[in-house]
This record gives sequence, structure tokens and C-alpha cells, in this order.
Amino acid sequence: MQNPTTAQAAIDRLLRIMDRLRDPGGCPWDREQDLRTLTPYLLEEAHEVIEAIEAGDAQHHKEELGDLLFQVVFQARLAREQGKFDFAQVCDNISDKLTRRHPHVFGDVSVSGSGEVVKNWERIKADERKAAGSAPRSAIGGVPVGLPALIRAERITEKAAAVGFDWPDIRGVLAKVREELGELEGALAERSGAAPSSAAAQQLHGRVEHELGNLLFALANLGRVLKAHPEEALRGAVRRFESRFHHIEERLREQGHSPREATLAEMDRLWDEAKRREKSPP
Repeated sequence: MQNPTTAQAAIDRLLRIMDRLRDPGGCPWDREQDLRTLTPYLLEEAHEVIEAIEAGDAQHHKEELGDLLFQVVFQARLAREQGKFDFAQVCDNISDKLTRRHPHVFGDVSVSGSGEVVKNWERIKADERKAAGSAPRSAIGGVPVGLPALIRAERITEKAAAVGFDWPDIRGVLAKVREELGELEGALAERSGAAPSSAAAQQLHGRVEHELGNLLFALANLGRVLKAHPEEALRGAVRRFESRFHHIEERLREQGHSPREATLAEMDRLWDEAKRREKSPP
């Protein structure tokens, strides 16, 4: 268990450093920042944490979490200067929320599993909004529009499932994926039969994009059901593609030419070679 005294001392030290940076005579750059100018750094640090997790580098992960925590401390300091709230209130607010939304841990509620936890969480959130006098929100509301589309699709389908709008089993989800793939293939077939520059071709291109979106959404929902986050799955696929393509480039350079000068058959052979190397023990 984390030593609370050690943790408190570390937090106090970080807060003192933040005060020193922002107080008169502190760092000119830090004193010039506001919430708007800090936003890009918040996004950047969050993504760097994700990259460190994916790399499996504990030291890098620790450093990037620190950078992200500093962004939280920085914003809390700015809010304190404006008389809105401070870091302690941020901590108390999330502690109160976690306690309130986990009655199965901090209360006498029983749950059958994680699915029921999610349903209770959404119900408690709705009750909180009602108690605060806020207008009722859609059951799928509250998912930031700025999230990557795959993450947003997963979260929205998760919220819909929490109120019972879900397939009874994975067979229904797979059937929906096949259905959307079939509709995309149909749209592509129609587009291929139209004159490339015609108005009909442009309209059919819009349909292709529409059907592709439906397929991606169905796949995001499949990832949710499989408990394989679609954003992470796609990032993994992109990393594998990059690694394999870099192998192709390196092998071709050894032969004195580049991908532009190679045949597709050559590159396919090297691609398969890269895949075999991934499966071989180190």
C-alpha cells in the first residue's frame, strides 16, 4: 500500500514548485500561461502517457504521468488565482464522486459484475443531474465530441448498452458487421458502374463513405463487446504495419533500391518475411 505520508509530502513539494513558478519573480513562461494556452500541452501529455503504456517502458510511463499530473496542478493553480477552486478541492471532488458512484464498495449495494457496475454508474450520474436541477440528458450524452471517433463510438455504444439497447449475444454484433460490409460492397459495385466524373459517381462516393462509417461503427461496437478497445486495437495494427513496412524498406536498401523501384511481388515477399519474424521467438 502507498505510504500516505510519503505521497502527501510529494504532492506538497509539487504544489510548492507550482507556486514558485507562478508567483512574482517566478518563471516568465509559466506566468504567461492561461487555460487556453495550456490545452495543447494537456492533450500532448495525455497522448505521451498512452505511448509509454504501449511501449511497456515503466520509467517513461512514470515520467509522462508526472508531466500529465503537472498539467492538472497547473490548471488548479490558475483556477485558484481566479477564485474558482484549488487543487485540494479537485481531489475532494473526485474522491466524493468515486465514493458516491461505488456504493457496492463504499456502501451496502451488491452487484453481479462489471456490467451492473456500469449501469449503476449511469443511473447515479442521472440522479446527480436531477438533484442539481439540470435538464435530463440523453442516455448516450456526455461523451466529448473531440474524442477520437473510435473511442467515441465505443463509449456511446457502452452507454446505450447500459440502458438495455444492446445485442443479446456476440452473434448479433457479428451479423451486423457482416451486414454493413455487404452494404459497403454493394455501394462500391454501384460506384464502379458509374462514369468517374458524373454527378451520379459523386453521389455514390458519398454513399460509400456513409457505408464505410457504418462498418467502422459496427466494428467499434464489436470491440466493446469483445472487451478489446477498438482504438487500441487499431493503434496496434498501425504499429505492426509500420514495423513491417520499415522491414521492407531496410531489406530493399540492402539490395540497393527503394519501394518505388520494387515490384509488388517483391514487397509482398518481404512483408511475409516480416510477419514470420514477428512470430519467431527472439
